[in-house]
Amino acid sequence: MSRVGNKPVSLPKGVSVTLTGATLAVKGPKGELKREMPSGIAVTVSDSAVAFSRSSDAPEVRALHGLARALTANMVKGVSVGFEKKLELQGIGYKAETKGSNLSMNLGFSHPVEFPFPPGVTIKVDAATKISVLGIDSEAVGQAAAKIRAFRSPDSYKGKGVRYVGERVRLKAGKSQ
Repeated sequence: MSRVGNKPVSLPKGVSVTLTGATLAVKGPKGELKREMPSGIAVTVSDSAVAFSRSSDAPEVRALHGLARALTANMVKGVSVGFEKKLELQGIGYKAETKGSNLSMNLGFSHPVEFPFPPGVTIKVDAATKISVLGIDSEAVGQAAAKIRAFRSPDSYKGKGVRYVGERVRLKAGKSQ
């Protein structure tokens, strides 16, 4: 049995949490996030922590208990520190650049791939082959990084493509004669 939901979320300095009905709003130095809390989960807000309790021991409510706590912890981390996913391009001629609010990538296709920035997400190109996806919402940052990676996921024979920094791609042995 998971005990994630029983652990309160501590609030760092400069972060405030307000509960209006079933909507939890977290405000911090980097911005503000709001989320609806699931029914069956009671939220208690104090000055230094946010605690969660469930109304019953039904399996669905127990699962939502840990989920509500984890989502709130991500919201608190997002508005205080923020989230970042780093990607790298591997391949000859693969490069990326930002043009206004679009990410333009040459990934070996006959045309450059254009990716508009999603709302609440900023994308920086550190070098021609290094991309950073930044934001306060963990879901939006992860989804944007996954979409960028999906344009050309790493090839299993040569390893060319877009990959997360630190991701290891297992290469297959080619044809033997």
